[in-house]
Amino acid sequence: MTPARDFGSHSRHAQLPPRSNERFASPRLVTSPNGKVVHTADGRELVMRSIESGDITAVQRCFKRLSPQDVRRRFMHAMSELPLSMAQRLCRIDPELEAAYVLMDETMTPAELRGVGRIFVDEAANSAEFSVLVEREWTRIGLGALLMQQLVDESRRRGLTELWGYVLMENRPMLQLCKELGFVAKMMPGEAGTAQISLKL
Repeated sequence: MTPARDFGSHSRHAQLPPRSNERFASPRLVTSPNGKVVHTADGRELVMRSIESGDITAVQRCFKRLSPQDVRRRFMHAMSELPLSMAQRLCRIDPELEAAYVLMDETMTPAELRGVGRIFVDEAANSAEFSVLVEREWTRIGLGALLMQQLVDESRRRGLTELWGYVLMENRPMLQLCKELGFVAKMMPGEAGTAQISLKL
């Protein structure tokens, strides 16, 4: 097996790195009855909350705004459309084995989904697989980092011992973020261009 590549220190209490003006500005969070209100450095506002069954059409609209590259990075293969059955499955989760958080732009009518992060729990391994997606026009302002920290916190709350996921090597922003969080990466045998990254919790 290919040796693991250390993405940085991975202490038990790894947190997000300090603000980097070159890469992203940390959003400000304010708790509200509907979730956490996110104020970005460029003045935009989103609400972070758990995904709901009523988000199906918002998920489908978000998918239509994604570039082919974004789709490949998130789903690991090309897809021209998001079938209704898949959108329903993404929104109607099993809370015992999954958690999903969305970033909703409620300044629009209807509200638009700008980002989503989720975990799928493997009870046998006491670990969870993660995925994160942020719409391109909303990247590089810290929202991916915000979602990743939410997933780390949720995994720790559940008492899991590891958080892991597959990332294409071309997805440099995600790889850089995971490096700063303390993830360790290893190449996947027989899967050129794909790394499995993991964080011990």
